[in-house]
Amino acid sequence: MEQETDNMRSNKICKNRREEAALFAWPWGNLHSFKYLLYGPLVARVLYAVYIDGEVKNDDWCLHILMLSGLRAFVHQLWSTFSCMLFVNRTRRINQQGVEFDQIDAEWHWDNFLILQTFAASFLYLSFPSLANLPIWDMRGVICCLMLHMGISEPLYYWLHRLLHSSSLFQQYHWLHHSSKVLHPYTAEHATFLEHILLCVVVGIPTLGTVFIGYGSIILMYGYFLVFDFLQCLGHCNVEVFPHRLFEAIPLLKYLIRPPTYHSLHHSDMGTNFCLFMPLYDKLWKTMNTNSWDLQREISSRTNSRAPDFVFLAHIVDVMSAMHSPFIYRSFSSIPFSAKPFLFPGWPITYMVMLVMWAKSKTFLFSFYYLRGRLFQTWAVPRFGFQYFLPFATEGINKQIEDAILTADKIGVKVISLAALNKNEGLNGGGTLFTNKHPNLKVRVVHGNTLTAAVILNDLPQDVEEVFLTGATSKLGRAIALYLARRKVKVLMLTLSTERFAKIQKEAPVDCQKYLVQVTKYQAAQHCKTWIIGKWMTPREQYCAPSGTHFHQFVVPPVIPFRRDCTYGKLAAMRLPDDVEGLGTCEYTMERGVVHACHAGGLVHFLEGWKHHEVGAINVDQIDVVWEAALRHGLKPL
Repeated sequence: MEQETDNMRSNKICKNRREEAALFAWPWGNLHSFKYLLYGPLVARVLYAVYIDGEVKNDDWCLHILMLSGLRAFVHQLWSTFSCMLFVNRTRRINQQGVEFDQIDAEWHWDNFLILQTFAASFLYLSFPSLANLPIWDMRGVICCLMLHMGISEPLYYWLHRLLHSSSLFQQYHWLHHSSKVLHPYTAEHATFLEHILLCVVVGIPTLGTVFIGYGSIILMYGYFLVFDFLQCLGHCNVEVFPHRLFEAIPLLKYLIRPPTYHSLHHSDMGTNFCLFMPLYDKLWKTMNTNSWDLQREISSRTNSRAPDFVFLAHIVDVMSAMHSPFIYRSFSSIPFSAKPFLFPGWPITYMVMLVMWAKSKTFLFSFYYLRGRLFQTWAVPRFGFQYFLPFATEGINKQIEDAILTADKIGVKVISLAALNKNEGLNGGGTLFTNKHPNLKVRVVHGNTLTAAVILNDLPQDVEEVFLTGATSKLGRAIALYLARRKVKVLMLTLSTERFAKIQKEAPVDCQKYLVQVTKYQAAQHCKTWIIGKWMTPREQYCAPSGTHFHQFVVPPVIPFRRDCTYGKLAAMRLPDDVEGLGTCEYTMERGVVHACHAGGLVHFLEGWKHHEVGAINVDQIDVVWEAALRHGLKPL
C-alpha cells in the first residue's frame, strides 16, 4: 500500500516533468489523426506496383507491412470488443470499475506503436534486401523463434521492465502506462516512445534472429507479431478467460502463460509480476505475487455479479447509432453520436446483426457507472426505433420490456427507468401495462417524464408570455400546457382533435383555461418566438416561425435545424453529479457526463427513495418537486 501511494505521488510529479524526459513524446504526436498519412509512401508504392505491373508481387514488402499492420490493429479491435461486451464477461471482470473518459482520451492514440514498427520494418527491408525474399513457410523457423523468444526476449523484457520501475525511470517514463486505472487491451500499447523503441528490440530478436540464421518465413513474421499482440491484449483485457481447472490439470502452464489476473496484480502491486508472457521468470527471480493463482481461481470461478441499484432501459435508435457502442468503437462511443464517414462501411453488417437480434436476442447490459457507492446500469432492448412503429412488433417489444422489468425485480433492482419509445403511450400506456399486470412489483417502474417536463419548462425564459406547442396532446405536451396555463402563459396548442384538446383544457383550473388555445395550423404561430416541439417538423413547417425563434424540443429524433436565423435547443437533458465514477460512454447525442432527462428522472426517483411508480399521465403537481430534488442531488441543467 505504501509503495502504491508513492507511485501515485510520483505520477503527479512526473506529469509536470514529462516534457523534460527525452523520447517521452511521440514524434508525430502533434499530427493527431493526420498521422495516418505517414503510411502514404507505402500505400503509394503498392498502388504504383499495381499501375505499372498490373498486380502486386508476393515479395512486395510494402504490401506485407501494410497488411500486417492492419491485422495487428484488427487483433486489438477484437480484444477491445470482447473486453467491452459486459453482457458476455461481467462475471469475470477483474477490476469492476469502468474506464473513464480521461483514460480513453489518454489511450486514444494507442496505435502509435504500429507506425513506429512500420518505420522500423521499412528501414530493415531497405537495409537488408534479402528480407524481401523469404519463403512462405519453414517449420525450423518456428522452433528457432520460440527458443530465441523464451531464451532471450523474455528475460530481456523482464529486466527492462524492472529497470523501468526504478525510481528515476518510472517517474520519467513508465508512470504513463500505469496511469490507466482500469486495464483494457489498448492499455497494452499505452506507453512512451522510448518504451516502444525498447519493445522493438524485444520483438526483433526472435524474428530477425531466425531470419539471419536462415530459417525465416513470411508466415513466421505474420504469426509471431499477431500472437505477440494477441497475448499482450489478453494480459490487459481485464477479463479472466482461463478456467482455473486448466492450471490445476496442467501445473506447468503456470510458468508458461500469463493470465489476465496475473498481470492485473502487477498494476495493483507494482513490485511483482514483471514478466512478459511467462511467469517462469518471476518465479526464478522471486518477484511472483503470492496471490496470483488464488485470484485467478477466485475470478474464474465467479458465477454472479453485483446486482445494480438502478437500471435505465434504453433501446437502439437506428442502424448508424447502433455502432455508437463501446464494444464496437470505444473511442467513438466516448463522444456524442453523429454520423461519420467511417461508419458507412459497417452499415450492411450492422443491418444483418439487427435482423439476427430481431429474430433471437434478449435485453442486454450495455454500460454502467457508479454514484455514491451505488451501481447504475443501462440495459438495451434489442429493438431499433423503426420497429416500435410496426403494429405486428408491438407484442414482442412489450414482452422484451416486461421480461427486463421482471428480471430487475428478481435480482433486487430498486428503480427501472424506461427510455424514449419503451414508454410510448400507444405501446404500453407509459408503463401502466406492466404495473397493472404485476401489481406486486418491488422494483419501481419510472418513465422519468416528470423531470423531462421540468427541464423543458425551466429552460423557457422567465418572462415568456406565449408559446407554441406541437405534440400538444401527448403525455409531455399535456403536462407542459397545464403547467404553463397555471403560470398565466398563453399556450397555442397545435392539434386537430378538438376532443383531446377540450379534455386537457378541462383539467386546468377554471380561471386558467382561457390560456389554452387550440390551433390547427403552423401559421397561427407566425408571431410567436418560443416554440416547443414535440412532433417532427418539416423544413417548410419550420419556416412558419418568425426570425429569432428558439425551438425547444422533446421530439425523438430531434428536428434537423434548417433556419439560420433561429436557434435550436437539444433534447431535454441534465448533467450528472460531479462524483459520478466509471463513466466512459456518451448517451446518444448527449455530451460527456450528460444524460437524457428521463434517465435523470429515474435517477432522482432512486436517490429520493420514492416508493411509487411513475407511469401513465404526468402529475403536474410533481414537476417542481422533482426539479428541486434533482438540483438537491447534484444534477445540473445544461
